[in-house]
Amino acid sequence: MRGILTVALLSSGVLAGASPASACPWLERLELNDVSHADVVVVGRVENYTMVLDPEARRRRQELLPRTSGKFREILEKQSSFLSDYARFDIVVEEILRGTASDRLTVTWDNSTFREPRNMSPGPYLIALRKAETPPPPMRGPTATILPTPEPASMTVLQAPCAPEFIFESTSGQAESVREILKSGSKQAP
Repeated sequence: MRGILTVALLSSGVLAGASPASACPWLERLELNDVSHADVVVVGRVENYTMVLDPEARRRRQELLPRTSGKFREILEKQSSFLSDYARFDIVVEEILRGTASDRLTVTWDNSTFREPRNMSPGPYLIALRKAETPPPPMRGPTATILPTPEPASMTVLQAPCAPEFIFESTSGQAESVREILKSGSKQAP
């Protein structure tokens, strides 16, 4: 009985704190007016893009593997990413559209709803960012997993739970629409 309880507790710990990086059942619609939640919006190039892998989630998974079997074990064996993994990168700022920013920013992307890409082309991109203490945009879907900002001293990419991130190619239609929203002043940052 104690062994079953241990497996159940470990399973819930692995699944709750470090589930496979796909926590939303479907992608919600992007609301460009959510840019109002951004503290800073810049256009710039991405450098030093790296994935920061959660060692604790991997340790818990390794501890759980010998205690599992069947389908659950198959899932754990195939798991290569966790919700608590995130990306960190530098933005070489070319233009500031909102807020205050230095020429180079180190930011995080803790996209808990979908998997971050393993690498990213340099861009340029229009990127909206928020500070850790700034609330994210509201949830657009019925369910999402939201983890704390992994590096509270750094800004993070703006993203509503279960919706696409605010990283757009700088010449895209979405980037142009965000520029128009910012110019109109109809939605002001908090």
